[in-house]
Amino acid sequence: MTTTTLKAFPYRYDVVGSLLRPVNLKDARAKFAAGEITADELKTVQRTETKRVVQKQVDLGLKAVTDGEFNRSWWHLDFLWGLTGVGHYDYQQSYKFHGSKTRTDNADLIGKVAFNPDHPFFESFQYLQSLVPAGVVVKQTIPSPTMLFRDNRSDNWHQFYDSWDAYLDDLATAYHETIQHFYDLGCRYLQLDDTTWAFLISKLNATADDQAAHQKYVGLANDAVRVINQLLEGLPDDLTVTTHICRGNFKSTYLFSGSYDDVADYLGELHYDGLFLEYDSDRAGSFAPLKRIWNGDTGKRLVLGLVTSKFPELEDESVVKARIAEAAKQVPLANLALSTQCGFASTEEGNQLTEEQQWAKLQLVKRIADSVWG
Repeated sequence: MTTTTLKAFPYRYDVVGSLLRPVNLKDARAKFAAGEITADELKTVQRTETKRVVQKQVDLGLKAVTDGEFNRSWWHLDFLWGLTGVGHYDYQQSYKFHGSKTRTDNADLIGKVAFNPDHPFFESFQYLQSLVPAGVVVKQTIPSPTMLFRDNRSDNWHQFYDSWDAYLDDLATAYHETIQHFYDLGCRYLQLDDTTWAFLISKLNATADDQAAHQKYVGLANDAVRVINQLLEGLPDDLTVTTHICRGNFKSTYLFSGSYDDVADYLGELHYDGLFLEYDSDRAGSFAPLKRIWNGDTGKRLVLGLVTSKFPELEDESVVKARIAEAAKQVPLANLALSTQCGFASTEEGNQLTEEQQWAKLQLVKRIADSVWG
């Protein structure tokens, strides 16, 4: 059993990351793409809106705030494109969500992966850091490195590496150095967003009777654990690093379903300070796997995503409290927290609710958490 000190974050009520993009920011992005405004003009709109939503989060009483991911179009690709050795291409295929399809942008390897000291996210972080008052922490979100060895993004690794292990080593190093640089700039709370585990839930279950196919996904799970723990090793003790296990979030639709049971032991091996888990619908299964995910680590907090970010209707507070009590049968209440199940706009299109409804969801999370934990 691991026995480490529980950190201040994730807080009892926490925000996952992305927020709905305001109309004027969407318009500015469209005008920039059409060549009608400059990059500096787009940045002016982006920063004005970032300042506004940061203040709104502070006013709501959130202890950790994000920039709503207003500096990007996709939750993952914009960051990956900023790494050395990663390029942009048109995949010619969209992600097939249940009821919708995305744009066809993708990332691929164009060289060896490495830390980019001029990654544009660093400048965005510094601006965000300048906005928060004392007592409020900036939460920086970036995609997990696993997102670079999925969805055909690393198919050509052999063009640049002699072995798959050498590629994974470089990927872990690039991420470690990137996170260390965020820390050097003042970051103390960072989250790696990850759809890989939900993808693996579906694949491990579907291939249970096909040993060869099953082992392919077991290998992916082991690679994910290896790279994540490798990049976390040696980071400063006063840096909190969490992950959000996402099941897909596009225009209020989803990609994956299934219980955490098939990946619980892998998640239990990860050296994160906290895991945000989506539990807003029966697609996630029961709380039974929580005990294995927590794995007896007194320094790890599991954040229950019991409030959906996909739909505007507010959950019944008594029902959410009852579900927290049920989860506490698997993991001590002290090691649990509450959030929405995901962000509100993993891509700039956003989910099907209004900004006012978004804030109401976050108010609900805080109100319930204050009642449960005090």
